[in-house]
Amino acid sequence: MLYFPNAKINIGLHITSKREDGFHNLSTLFYPTKLSDGLEIVRSERDESHLSLSGLKIDGSAKDNLVYKAYEMIHAKYNIPVVDLHLHKKIPFGAGLGGGSSDASFVLKGLNKMFDLHISNEMLMDMAAELGSDCPFFIINEPCFATGRGDVLTPSLLSLKGYRLVLVHPNIMVSTPDAFRYVVPQVPDIPLEESLSMPITRWKDHVVNHFEKSVFCQYPKIKELKDKLYQLGATYASMSGSGSTVFALFEEYVPWSKEMLSPSYFVWDEVL
Repeated sequence: MLYFPNAKINIGLHITSKREDGFHNLSTLFYPTKLSDGLEIVRSERDESHLSLSGLKIDGSAKDNLVYKAYEMIHAKYNIPVVDLHLHKKIPFGAGLGGGSSDASFVLKGLNKMFDLHISNEMLMDMAAELGSDCPFFIINEPCFATGRGDVLTPSLLSLKGYRLVLVHPNIMVSTPDAFRYVVPQVPDIPLEESLSMPITRWKDHVVNHFEKSVFCQYPKIKELKDKLYQLGATYASMSGSGSTVFALFEEYVPWSKEMLSPSYFVWDEVL
């Protein structure tokens, strides 16, 4: 069976407090995109399951990959047969796009369907939360307002239909633990949900990502990228997650090429 685990963007991201369990409380809006990896799951003739990889280079052992960990989780609970998994990686790493989390969640969903396990979405989300804080979102995979660690999800009616979305990854990998280490938790004057209810033309001054302040200090090129997207006519631009991808929403087609940013940047362009 073939699946296409998609990326997400964070529209606004408030880090509100440090939790006793070492994580942070946050609020954000997860929004799915069409940028995706490729994932194949087939029954295997091997004695044990195997994960092969292609596309962007993935460091570390295949058995340490969240894709394999997701398989092991289902196998341990439901004793499913051995499978071969193949992941073709296209979503950049350290990008704030949730690629690894999406891959893992699609394995859970794929195995559930493949072996008729009849696991409810609620249970799949609980399992996904054990793999990563934003994994549960990809079980739903629709716009959701997220709180807690990012695992408490409320479906959102926010629609960006008709907007042109541009994702730009500047070949900088931001460490998520470092991003959290340097961010200063704060409770905003205006809750994110209220800011998101404003017209998108007003988001520039109201919908903020708390990671930007510390990440921009460490990586000025990411701030320069955001400024450049506004110069090119973006209605709204922001870093996604803990970075380093910057996304921009355009109301109209703007004739430009990636060379206007940098030939070495990864650029994804779609109409939502």
